[in-house]
Amino acid sequence: MTKGLTGIGQCHYLNDVAGNRSALSISLFMDLAIEKRNKICYTVVQQRMQGRCHVVGYNIAFISLGCDKNRVNCEQMAALVQDAGHTVVDQPEGADLCVVNTCGFIDAAKEEAIANILEMAELKKEGLLKKILVTGCLSQRYREDIRTELPEVDGMLGTGSYTDIVAAVEQVMEEKRPELFGDINETVEDSDRMVSTPPWTAYLKIAEGCSNRCAFCVIPSLRGKYRSRPMESVLSEARALEAQGVEELILIAQDVSRYGKERYGRYMLPELLTELCKMDFHWIRLHYLYPDAITDELIDVMAREEKIVNYVDIPIQHVNDDILKAMCRRGSKSYITGLFHKLRERLPGVVIRTSLICGLPGETDAAFDELCAFLRAEKLERAGVFQFSPEEGTPAAAMPNQVEPEEAQRRVELVSQLQAQVMDDWNESRLGQVEEVLVERFDEEMGCWAGRTYADSPGIDGTVYFTAAGEMPLGTFVPVLLTGTEDGELTGEIDTWEA
Repeated sequence: MTKGLTGIGQCHYLNDVAGNRSALSISLFMDLAIEKRNKICYTVVQQRMQGRCHVVGYNIAFISLGCDKNRVNCEQMAALVQDAGHTVVDQPEGADLCVVNTCGFIDAAKEEAIANILEMAELKKEGLLKKILVTGCLSQRYREDIRTELPEVDGMLGTGSYTDIVAAVEQVMEEKRPELFGDINETVEDSDRMVSTPPWTAYLKIAEGCSNRCAFCVIPSLRGKYRSRPMESVLSEARALEAQGVEELILIAQDVSRYGKERYGRYMLPELLTELCKMDFHWIRLHYLYPDAITDELIDVMAREEKIVNYVDIPIQHVNDDILKAMCRRGSKSYITGLFHKLRERLPGVVIRTSLICGLPGETDAAFDELCAFLRAEKLERAGVFQFSPEEGTPAAAMPNQVEPEEAQRRVELVSQLQAQVMDDWNESRLGQVEEVLVERFDEEMGCWAGRTYADSPGIDGTVYFTAAGEMPLGTFVPVLLTGTEDGELTGEIDTWEA
């Protein structure tokens, strides 16, 4: 069951609260670089208790960092504390407790998490916040370090203990400094959510953990093995979201394409999608698909069902066969190329998003050039490019022939420039077309409306800015004539539309 919210996340700029923090010396966390005024978004959940005024509870704020799978865990914790009689508030200032739900995947995520914890510590020092509870991947990964190096933290929850949030809150407020770390391989527990996205969009997590064990990745050690939720449980939650009026449903997991394999003995995503398409959603979007598990049956369903947008997020990481093998990735360059060609043939107008890593140990100049040539040839519409981060405990961190960080960063910049040109050319090719846009806000700075097409997943892709006469109801779909580009974003105007 899900619960709607009256408040949506607000952007907040971090101040440098750790400028004099000489005591913070966690070597595993790297240099924090907190002087950068990192921009983060508070995933804010706000809904007052109804009919429980007699309950004496605490005011609890939530900060959710990292991926949208983390966001869902935060929404679940918020619902649990509210059901226990506490009030979820939208700012940490003045709260009894702030829950910082962290990511610890790569260096940048660790820096952001620590910056947020330190900002909460500053509020606590100033008397504006009473307690800090750290949850999520950073606490799972660095329990001992947080305990010894961040004494301002009053308690921790691991990734296997989200449903223990109520007990943790009570123990923190009783000065008990809880550290609750359950089994990260346990069956995923269903719980209510306080949905923190705009009312027209919601994420639906269909599985937890990952069993792919890529050489560079720590996620299996933080989130456990891959565990699919029962299909009826997923469908039940989807029906609740449908009843709330959600228009865009985004299926998420570390690997949605593998859904059901370990539970039912076969890939069940095609069947799940078929059932979801019977519900009253306008768009259904998928994040993320592992290349070798994209079956012909899945492509058939995507081609048949109009509600499934022609947008696929397939992290390939690289295309050089030696690098793929070193990464412990299944498949090859020829397989990836064939898959992309098949998708473009079967799904007209498909937008392919991927993630790439530059600088993995052993990435030679020739291997890097091969990646660049692939991107020029395939012209992927969306790509995120990351510098290899040698995460302790992963096979890749101990590999020989490490690429110098400066060289890895240079390669990231080259790929980013290449890909930016590909995306700019693609945007130019769309001018003159009328595309369906989901209206999300009026942008005061631009002086026009803003929204997204099927090609734009929230928070990671582009925005369409468009003019229209009169008011545009938020959460509606309108036809927009694309007329130009500005700073990499599309601009346009309402073609024809009736409310």
